[in-house]
Amino acid sequence: NRLAVIHPSAFDPLWSLEELDLSDNQLTTLNHKWFSKLEVLQQLNVLDNPYRGLMPRTLESQITMEKTPSYFVTKETPHRISAMSQETKLIVVVRDPVTRAISDYTQTLSKTPDLPSFQDLAFRNQTLGIVDMSWNAIRIGLYALHLENWLRYFPLTQIHFVSGERLITDPAGELSRVQDFLGLKRIVTDKHFYFNRTKGFPCLKKPESSGSPRCLGKSKGRTHVQIDRDAIEQLRDFYRPYNVKFYEMVGHDFKWE
Repeated sequence: NRLAVIHPSAFDPLWSLEELDLSDNQLTTLNHKWFSKLEVLQQLNVLDNPYRGLMPRTLESQITMEKTPSYFVTKETPHRISAMSQETKLIVVVRDPVTRAISDYTQTLSKTPDLPSFQDLAFRNQTLGIVDMSWNAIRIGLYALHLENWLRYFPLTQIHFVSGERLITDPAGELSRVQDFLGLKRIVTDKHFYFNRTKGFPCLKKPESSGSPRCLGKSKGRTHVQIDRDAIEQLRDFYRPYNVKFYEMVGHDFKWE
């Protein structure tokens, strides 16, 4: 969590499912089991608020931040978080769903070399342009559908969407908007970042620190698998109406074309 590393008012818990570097399917399953176990403890009156109990102790002037990639796309999560606190603010990083699907596939392929081809997984029938919406890498990019579920429990004013593309090209600008959303003083600026040409992503640093900067781990920033151009265009056609609906819902055009 970039902001929690350097902003004095943001406190990051010591754990995150993202640090386990699991696939999205594994994360979704883990998320479901995690909350289910906590609910059982709550029902047995072992914990009054088990999820909150896992968070670190903070001062009133501090904000506790926790991140798990599967939250946004897991159906049960909005209800569970709302039950814990309806005042929770939510931050979601989104990117071009086609690029995101290819990145997802590249990540999984690095761990499962015998994986079927991207096209075989992405399409039920590529000749007819029928996309397999059940494949997790495709389903995650249907942001409008996931957001509809969250809006049943949280107003849009409590949800902030970060552009994954601008987070790479202008990390300070994106984090300035995040700080505004959280009601924090703008402390994180350009001086906290430098661009790592090897990874192709910005790295985080503390200007006053001589320690090593925080860059993406070895599992991040891989070169994407080359995908047939026709397949990419078919997926763009598939996602276009969902993207337009998402833009309308959040009041912002991310220009994913």
